[in-house]
Amino acid sequence: MEPFSKRSVPQTKAPKPRENILSVIRVKAMARSRCPCLSNRVFPLLFIFFVAAFATVVSSTADGRPGFLYTRSRGRCTPQFWSGEREEWPRMAPQSSLVSRIFGSRALERYDISLTLLQAMERNDDDDDVGGDNVFSSLMKQSAAALLNSYAREGFPYSAWEVKTLFIQALVSHRAAALQARKFSSVNEACT
Repeated sequence: MEPFSKRSVPQTKAPKPRENILSVIRVKAMARSRCPCLSNRVFPLLFIFFVAAFATVVSSTADGRPGFLYTRSRGRCTPQFWSGEREEWPRMAPQSSLVSRIFGSRALERYDISLTLLQAMERNDDDDDVGGDNVFSSLMKQSAAALLNSYAREGFPYSAWEVKTLFIQALVSHRAAALQARKFSSVNEACT
C-alpha cells in the first residue's frame, strides 16, 4: 500500500470573504460624490449663495418689502384684490349684489341686468381704448372697487355717494367713461 496515492483529493477553494453591503454602498456613494457639481470648490460657494439669499429674504420681509423674489402683489384696494376674496366685503355691497341695484337703473343701459359686483370685477375684457366698448367694462370694474373702498377704507378720497354719482355721469360717452375709469384706477392703486 502506498502511503500516499497519487490520487488527489478534491481540493476546495477557500471561500471568498463576502463583500459587506455597507462597503458596496460606500464605494458607490464615493463614486457619486465625485460629481463635479458638488466638488470641494463649488459646494462652499453654493452654501454661501443660499445663506446670502435667505438673509436677503429675511431682511426684506422684515422691512415690509418683497425682496428679490418676483411677487405679483396688487394693492389692497384694486379690483383684483376684491375679486380674490382675500378680505370680507362690506355689508352694504355684498358680492351677489346686482350692479343695477347698487349703481341705479342707469347702469342697465350699458350692463346686463344679472351682472353682479363680483362678476364685474372678475372680467378681463377691459382696456383703455377711448373708442372701444371695453371702456365701460373698465369703468364698471374700477367703480365697483372704488365703491367697496369707500365703504371699507377709512381714508379713501371718495364717499360711496360720490362714487355712484361719478359712475352715472361717466356713462354718457366713451371719453367720459375712459377718463373716469382712469381716475378711479389711480385712486384705487394709491389706496392702502
